[in-house]
Amino acid sequence: MLIHIVITLIVVGVLLWLINNYIPMAGSIKTILNAVVVIAVVLWLLNIFGVLTSISRIHVRG
Repeated sequence: MLIHIVITLIVVGVLLWLINNYIPMAGSIKTILNAVVVIAVVLWLLNIFGVLTSISRIHVRG
């Protein structure tokens, strides 16, 4: 499982690097794209390690 996570992170990183270096686009679009990819990867990792599921079990009573 850990190897799968590392390989996926490497592939995502290489694809993002290729897009940033070889596809011409405005700097603001690159920034937004990088932010979206980083947020998606962080959420994916949190979900894999079970952090998101434990957060969803917390109930706040008002």
